[in-house]
Parts: sequence; structure tokens; C-alpha cells
Amino acid sequence: MEAGEEHSQIPSDERGNAVYSDLKVVAERTTAAEAHRPTWSGRLDFVLASVGYAVGLGNVWRFPYLCYSSGGGAFMIPYLVMLVLCGFPLLFMEYTIGQYTRLGPVHAFAKMCPLFKGVGLATVVIAFVFSTYYSVLMAWALYYLFNSFGTTLPWTSCNNTWNDVGNCSSGFQGNITHMQSASQQFFDHRLLEKTNGISEAGGIRWELFGLLMVTWVIVYFCIFKGVQSTGKVVYFTATFPYFILFALLINNVQLPGAKNGILYFVTPVWSKLFEVKVWVNAAAQVFNSIGIGFGSMVTMASYNKFNNNIVRDALIVTVTNTFTSILAGFVIFSAIGYMSHIHNLPVDNIATDGPGLVFVVYPEVLSTMPAFQLWAVLFFFMLLLLGLDSQFATAEVAVTFIKDEFGPQVMRLMKREELLTLVVCIVYLLLGIPHITQGGIYVFQLMDQYAAVVSLMFLAFFEVAAVCWVFGVSRISLMIERMLGKAPNIYFLLCWRFFSPVLVLCILISSIAQHSSTKYENFTYPLWAELVGVGIALVSIVWIPLGAIQEIYNNKGSLLQRLKTASTPTIDLDAEDWLPEKQNLDNPASETLLTSVA
Repeated sequence: MEAGEEHSQIPSDERGNAVYSDLKVVAERTTAAEAHRPTWSGRLDFVLASVGYAVGLGNVWRFPYLCYSSGGGAFMIPYLVMLVLCGFPLLFMEYTIGQYTRLGPVHAFAKMCPLFKGVGLATVVIAFVFSTYYSVLMAWALYYLFNSFGTTLPWTSCNNTWNDVGNCSSGFQGNITHMQSASQQFFDHRLLEKTNGISEAGGIRWELFGLLMVTWVIVYFCIFKGVQSTGKVVYFTATFPYFILFALLINNVQLPGAKNGILYFVTPVWSKLFEVKVWVNAAAQVFNSIGIGFGSMVTMASYNKFNNNIVRDALIVTVTNTFTSILAGFVIFSAIGYMSHIHNLPVDNIATDGPGLVFVVYPEVLSTMPAFQLWAVLFFFMLLLLGLDSQFATAEVAVTFIKDEFGPQVMRLMKREELLTLVVCIVYLLLGIPHITQGGIYVFQLMDQYAAVVSLMFLAFFEVAAVCWVFGVSRISLMIERMLGKAPNIYFLLCWRFFSPVLVLCILISSIAQHSSTKYENFTYPLWAELVGVGIALVSIVWIPLGAIQEIYNNKGSLLQRLKTASTPTIDLDAEDWLPEKQNLDNPASETLLTSVA
């Protein structure tokens, strides 16, 4: 039995009568309660916003490479197993937390499990850190987009001022030669103006700064009205990329060599299934792709109507995300097969992962296609939309936290929520400046390694442990029963009690065991940079032990009694006025975090 769970148990017949007799009361009072917090205009708004957040640039550059390098079609077996046992049930869990509590992650976790209230603040911090460097990718996409309107694409020749002519080839040389392609040199010397290492910061790339500003202006005008504006924008930003993906696929499969690239992508290598690393990679890809642990799904679900069918929504998002990853794999590898045919190179000499795939390899592919200006514009516009959707959600996490934690004080100072959103976007813009210096790519890689991999895995484990093992699966079931009128089935119960926590723990242990020195191309980061990376990871992780220590210290009694109190939820699932909005009004300072922990 989960810690502290016995306090919420009531006889099953009484609980059943209470639950179903309360449903009418819930329906009548939800409308009035929701006046305290805005809601999505329609169910489709929330689904599209969630799809837009889950489907991002990682679906285009990470999944295809991971799939072919981990056994091709055989990789889909561990991927789907992890999706079923970890991805789908944990997404449903985060939706449940947000929709039931109608709070952002900070206050939701403080109510559900005071001992781990720091988990909520950690999700906000990691989403904040993530947004500061993820927005740079949109600035890069804009740069390529604007450079795609010329009569020729600037990354196709070596006759430009930024080229190192003696080391440049107008054709693609693959991964085994010292020569650089014109596309690689455009990325290194024109876009980034890259220095020799992280110790050489160089100056600010003012062109990129301007484009970064444009990015945040777009984000601001898409979220400044909260879910009311975001819910309308996602009808375009979450759906239009699929039109572009299908158009690219139809075009690419007609190119010579495309079949070989696709076969390389999907051909099963069954021996890979016996490698532990492949299963760990599959679990990590599912977890990172859906976006669990950033607080964004909790935040978006907190704006739902109380009885929204989140099981259906979680299933739609999970299936759509998987379909998009596979579709992107066909698009990318059909183009890589075409490139290998043109240059007579093996596919594995061309394929790569990360930003290099979409900003070096694919631009080279686009330059050789018929009607290359059209396809280049569509491709980089698609990258921009994929990135913006994810940015909407992570930026909204910070805004929601400030409104939940300091709402009255902030509103007295700023008068309007639109001004608060503007201030948050300006802060994000300023914190993105280190990434758009001439040495910014090294900062970007360091942030991505430690914020999106190391700290996220720690945070994910503590989130799952806090909810599934401390708060208790039976309480989650009761919350779902209150909202949907029926309890979750045995599949969800088994995943929450055992499979999901154990899988996340395995991913965490594997991430630590496989951790190696951070590198970018041939540059190995010095020790001081690695220590900075550890500091970046600790910026979010540190709130978990601090929150636990503060909660135990403030409680009374022996250490065991303090732990028991800290493990007992403050959200009363069986009270007469149990709606979260009512509880907040009665106890407005029930879970102050920054003022007590910081």
C-alpha cells in the first residue's frame, strides 16, 4: 500500500455511492468553479495544443536516426512496448493531475505530495531552461527560410566569402573524408560563424539576435491571451506541418535511390533486440518525445473542463506522435537514399542525428531536387511550426506558475495578464543571447546534454515515484472516477504501480552509467565546462531535496511522524466542497514554495 494511502480509504460501497451521488453536484458546480480559471474554447483546442507540443523537431531529427541505428524495423518492437508500458499511461497520469487539480505543476504536486513538492518547481525550472535554448532552433529555421527565396540556395557552392575553399566541396562527401560540404560550411561559417571552442565566446550574431526576437514576438502574439489565443493558433501550427510532410514524402519517393534509403530505415536487424542499449534508447525516445516531466502537459490539462475525456485525448496524442515519427523517418530517409544515389555513397555515410540532419544534410538534399526553392521554403517553414508549437507549451508553464503563485501581487503591479506574458518572453529572449554568440553552438550543446537528458531523467523518476508510490495509485483512480465516472482499468493500474516507475528508474541508471564527456563534432569540452553543465542540471534538480527538507523541518513530531505528515496529501478527495477552486479560496497560501524554500 502506498505511503499515507490509508487515510483516504472508505468502504467500497459507501465510496461508490458517494462518488456517483457527487457526480451531479460536480456537474452543477463545475461551471461556476471554472470561472476562476480560463478553459479551452473546445476539446479540439486542447488536443491540437498537446499534439503540437509533443510533435517537435526531435521527431524529425532524432527518431529516424535512432530507428535505423538501433535495428531498423526491429526497433519498433521495443519502441511500441515502451510506448504502451510507459508513454501512454504516464501521459494519462499527467493529464489527470492537471485536469483534476486545475493547477500548474508547482501547486498540484504541493497538494498531492508535500514531501515532493519540489518536483513541481523543478518541472517549471527545467521547462524554463529548455525554452531559453530551444527557441534558438527557430531562429536558425528562420535564417534558412529567408535564404531559400533566392534564385540559388547559398549553401550549394564554395564560391562565397565564408567558404574555406581549400577544404570545401560542392558535392556531399559523407562522414569519412576530411573535406567539408558547402552545406556544412554554410552552417558553421555563415549561420554560426563558429569559433574553435566554448572558451571563445566571440561576438553576438546580430542577424540571429534579430531572428530570435522575431521568434519571441511570434510566440508572444500566439499565447498573450492564454489558452484562448493558443487554442486558435494551433489549428494551423499543429496541422499544417502534416501537409508539408506528406508533400515531401510524395515528392521524395519518386526520386532515384529513395527506395534504398527507405529500406535502410525499415529493414529489421533482429540481433539488435538482444542489446540492452536499444531498449533503453526506445524508452528514452518515448519519454522525451511525448514531453513528460516538463510540466507542460499538466499545465495544459489544468485549463480543461473538469469532465473532459482525457483517456481519449492521451491516446490521440500518443498515436499521433508515433505516426509523425514514422512519417518523418520515411521523408528523411527517402531523401538520404536519393543523396546516396547521386553521390554514390553508402547511406550510413550520410545519415546523422541532431541539428546536423536538418540544417546540413537535408539542405544539401533540397538543393539537388527539382523546384528546390519550393521544397526548401516548405521544409524550413515546417521546422519553424514544429518548434513553435513546443515553445508555446513550455513558455506557458512559466506564465501559469507566476499566475498561480503570485497572481494577486502580479496583477496589482502589471494590471493585465498580457503584460506578464510580455515580460516572460523578454526574459526568455535575453537568456537566449549566449546561444547566438559565435561560440553559442557549444553552449547550446552543453545545455541540451545536461538539461534535456541528465536533469530530465532525475526529475522524471521523482515525479513518477511521488505520484505512483507516495500519493498512491488508488487516489489517482479516485480522481479519475470523480472526473470521468469510472475508475481506470487494470492496464493503467499495473503500469502506474510497477512498469512505468521501474522503466523510468532503468532509464535513469542507464543514463548515468552511459554518461560520457560532452563533445561537439571534434571538440571535447574542458572540465570547467562539464562542471557548468552539472550546475545547469542541478538548477532544476536541487529543488526536490530542498522542498523535502523544508517540508520535514516545518512539520511537528518525531522524524517518522514528520515523514508521514509530509507524505499525506492536502487535497481532500472526499470533502463536501472538494473542488480544487473552492479549496484554493479557503486556503490561498496552502503551498507557498518560493517564499518558503528559496
